[in-house]
Amino acid sequence: MTVRALFLPSAGDGTHRWIAIDGEAIVARGEGVPEADSSPLTVIVPAEDVTLHWAAVSARSLAQASAAARLLVAEASAAPIAELHVAVGDEGAPARPIGVVAADRMRDWLDALAAKGLDPDAMIPAPMLLPRPEEGFVRGDFGGDGVIRGTDSGFADEPALTPALTGGMTPRILERAALEQAVVAAIAHPALDLRQGNFAKRIAMAFDWRLLRRAFWLVAVILLLVLAVTIAEITRYSVAADALERRADTLARTGLPRSETVNDAGRQLEARLVRMRGNGAGFTQTAATVFDAVQAVPGSELRTLAFDAMGKMRVTLVTQNEGQVTDVSNGIAAHGMMVSQSVFSSGGGRVSGELTVAPR
Repeated sequence: MTVRALFLPSAGDGTHRWIAIDGEAIVARGEGVPEADSSPLTVIVPAEDVTLHWAAVSARSLAQASAAARLLVAEASAAPIAELHVAVGDEGAPARPIGVVAADRMRDWLDALAAKGLDPDAMIPAPMLLPRPEEGFVRGDFGGDGVIRGTDSGFADEPALTPALTGGMTPRILERAALEQAVVAAIAHPALDLRQGNFAKRIAMAFDWRLLRRAFWLVAVILLLVLAVTIAEITRYSVAADALERRADTLARTGLPRSETVNDAGRQLEARLVRMRGNGAGFTQTAATVFDAVQAVPGSELRTLAFDAMGKMRVTLVTQNEGQVTDVSNGIAAHGMMVSQSVFSSGGGRVSGELTVAPR
């Protein structure tokens, strides 16, 4: 992919210059502002418009590093920090490059480029195109604008100021091939990009209809799978319930007489059970309760016993005295039955009367 770099003019030269990079080589160059297209664009900012510092800024994120750098710049700059744009880079060394440029200047550059349909991916100060020397200074020339880079400095080459800034050391001039190689490397991996913070490039959110359709079909497939699983579970439970119902019906049929026509085995089996044991607690349990209570009272006996369709049992009780009638009644009630008495009469030395026993 071809990458373009646009050199903004310095104050003394109003000419824009550009280069095109393909791979690791510069394949084209020219003057003026290139036409807007889809290829990546890097803008090179004149050295005279950017002040570079180097400082050990330790931070876990770019935002934290920028905040720390702004504090350092505020102490070293005469201009209010609110009017300055501060960007932090990284060269892999403890001291990180810090670029300071007037916020209005950044805004003017971006507005002028936007008017021509250009939105740069990165903005690099011109000194950061030069390689960082191990010692001393190096010098490069970009269309007549001289730039000098030291181990922890970078500035425009001005004959009146350069000797003072370099301490009298003569910068080593980079040959054309070495300079172009350094420019290509710096644009491919910028050590300091001014497009940070408020001036960071905004990423346009493109709406991908194909992706939306794929997501729609994916959701539809998921819903169909969930529906299929649900239907399968319902079917499985329904089949299991039918099997249990058939099994219960088969078991119920075994309890009915062979000659009886079966319409509802459960209901018919319950009716037969009622007929066999009687209503209420049933004949067997009620009679057993009464017999136990009578046997527990010596001298008492039963003369008659009747069990009706309502589950009530009427018995004729004969005892030696009225106290024994109460004992028998209490014994029956202790088994959870309700007992009501008729009027007991005495004769022949015995007391007789009727008890009615029913479930509570």
